[in-house]
Amino acid sequence: MTHISRRGFLGTIAAAGIAALAADPTAAAQPTDSAGPAGAAPVAGRLPHEVQDHRCILVGSGFGGAISALRLAEAGVDVVVVERGRRWPTGPDARTFPSAASPDERALWFRSAPEVFGRPVDLPRYTGLLEASVGENMTSVCATGVGGGSLIYQGMALQPTEELFHTWFPGAIDWREMDREYYPRVSRMLRLSEAPDELIAAPQYTASRVFAQRVRDAGLPLRKIPMPIDWDYALAELRGEMRPTYTNGDSSLGVNNGGKHSVDVTYLAQAEATGRVDVRPLHDVRAMRRLPDGRWEIDVEVLDTAGRLLRTLTMRAPALVLAAGSVGTSTLLTRAAATDAVTDLPETVGAGWGTNADRIYMWTDPTAGFGAVQGGPVVYGSLNWGNPTTAHTLIQASLPPFGPQMHTTVLVGYGVSADRGQVVYDPAQDRGVIRWPAHGDAGILHGHIDPTARRIVGPTGHLTDTNRMLNSTWHPLGGATMGQTCDLDGRVLGQRGLYVLDGALIPGTTAACNPSLTIAAVAERALDRIVRRDVGIVF
Repeated sequence: MTHISRRGFLGTIAAAGIAALAADPTAAAQPTDSAGPAGAAPVAGRLPHEVQDHRCILVGSGFGGAISALRLAEAGVDVVVVERGRRWPTGPDARTFPSAASPDERALWFRSAPEVFGRPVDLPRYTGLLEASVGENMTSVCATGVGGGSLIYQGMALQPTEELFHTWFPGAIDWREMDREYYPRVSRMLRLSEAPDELIAAPQYTASRVFAQRVRDAGLPLRKIPMPIDWDYALAELRGEMRPTYTNGDSSLGVNNGGKHSVDVTYLAQAEATGRVDVRPLHDVRAMRRLPDGRWEIDVEVLDTAGRLLRTLTMRAPALVLAAGSVGTSTLLTRAAATDAVTDLPETVGAGWGTNADRIYMWTDPTAGFGAVQGGPVVYGSLNWGNPTTAHTLIQASLPPFGPQMHTTVLVGYGVSADRGQVVYDPAQDRGVIRWPAHGDAGILHGHIDPTARRIVGPTGHLTDTNRMLNSTWHPLGGATMGQTCDLDGRVLGQRGLYVLDGALIPGTTAACNPSLTIAAVAERALDRIVRRDVGIVF
């Protein structure tokens, strides 16, 4: 087994995996319980320990967590948000986030599995942005930090059609209500907009224009993609007023300049402004249980940015909201079931897990003139949604500025698939392990995504399917799905006061769309009902 250096590993992520963030790692990416083994147990008497009682504890601060915090606070509920990652403040010319072109330890969560993509990684310990959870036939990449996956997703905000939604989601959810109320509500909060033509005409956006023309030449549908971005920031970069981050493709590990409407500066900022929400970064939840009196209890390790254990907490509340992302939430639940910390969880916990049929290609074409500097994050996509059973999407994503490479850019694909795996608790590793079928998603991939990608690149282009080397997803979904483990509003069946409001609730696919907009809209819908029916009764 070959040893891979820190720079070599992170370069691989930046060149292959991070490109998928152009399509949004939201579902994967909400934080809390780590995929690696638990940290060293505190020695009695050597570390401070405190027991705390609260009204509502919310685990994770990505889309589901941030929305839950705001809507509960508006309903008069005091909420404590525990988030394993750090805060990542931005501002013009900030250097908070690592560069995707030359990443460092800030890119990797210190409790990532010891062998990432099958190879050992030598990294300084840091509470970094990404955690790789290595499973059977699949590696899921999740985000950490206040704001969860919204920190590093590039922001594609796609809403499925009514036909797609009805095909892939429980029929009891009214698409017309989602279309009338909840998708627009999220769109307003994230201030979605499309890239202006002035930006697209710049030399840095040649790859975007080439993609658009190739899609038209192939007779495929083309549209601009709504994004949660203030494009004036990118235009200011073109004018030389800020160091490039959008306009050179270096936004895959966070946007240092700001201008991206991630949930930490939208939903979560509004939640904190109510005075009812206490966000606690670097609080890593290691276990959960139900107490004899019906309250919920979690074990928390408080860390510094190097991952050192500073103190421990026991936190209790009548209401516990899990918004830790698909793998994080599934790990907490499957661990609780396996250790009898909660003895009557639904048998479906961990099941219904899917990848959203992610696929990442390196597109090389010496005739295209993509350019060494490629603006981003995403401008155009091809939405091939005519048949709801084979719907799939292809987008072009910029590469960060690795060097004088003029011939390569990235295509990202995803689509509908009925293939499912599961997350199973492994006591030896003390984590939830993904079990994915060896040929999962093969139908949509080989029958539709791959042929469409080849039509786009044409006879002069060459595609390298990075998933053949690193079978991974940035869009993990499921593990506590609606209609199986939870009701449609995220209440875990048979468990008063326990809720799931993140990508784990979604049934394995978001219907040929990247997950963020749908996860957020489902959470908004659920919170309306939870506030109306549960606040003042359950908590």
